[in-house]
Amino acid sequence: MIRVLIVEDDPMVAEFNKRYLEQVGGFQLVSIAASVNKALRVLEEEAVDLMLMDIFMPGKTGLELLRHIRETGRKTDVIFITAASDMERIQTALRYGAVDYLIKPFEFERFNEALSAYREKFAFMKNQHTLSQTELDRQILQKEAKAITEELPKGLTRGTLQVIAEAVQSMGGSPFSTEDISERAGISRVSVRKYLKFLSDIHFLGVKVHYGTIGRPVYQYQYDEENESVIKQFL
Repeated sequence: MIRVLIVEDDPMVAEFNKRYLEQVGGFQLVSIAASVNKALRVLEEEAVDLMLMDIFMPGKTGLELLRHIRETGRKTDVIFITAASDMERIQTALRYGAVDYLIKPFEFERFNEALSAYREKFAFMKNQHTLSQTELDRQILQKEAKAITEELPKGLTRGTLQVIAEAVQSMGGSPFSTEDISERAGISRVSVRKYLKFLSDIHFLGVKVHYGTIGRPVYQYQYDEENESVIKQFL
């Protein structure tokens, strides 16, 4: 369970945040703090993974608390839930490492989106020790694959893509060449090469380029089943 501290001085807003949190699985409310000083006391006594925090509060602000957390090296993440909509505060929050920023008033859907994304990232980071570039981009940096679109590039068809994808998956995790897939799929190497380029562009495949003795590039591909989901929208 992800342990959460709500830092909010308005009791009604704090209650709404609490009720919203209860509707999203995987989270446990540790406490509600009505000020930065109270939040600091909770942090000294309890393990907290995530704070849902306002910026405007009596005394010190939420930004000051986030800065303190970063300076002291505490491993606690922050999602701001605040009426502060000016660019200066938003930029400051993001520079200090806020993982999301919700501007009041907001709908439950946006709250659920923020918490669900955090839960997915939290679970992923907890279970991984090393990352590939594709995993880092998609899971942590949240960058989309270059060619993500529901339409295939001109000249490619869904039926042929399905055949080639199945041939690729049949290779398991072993490296393979254009010729390997051409033989398995019964499709010309020229056509296969176009599809493999597309599959590497959307990060369904990894690709390495080797240069032979005469200097010609040789492309070697590899499939990782963790990337299977990226192709589904094209089939």
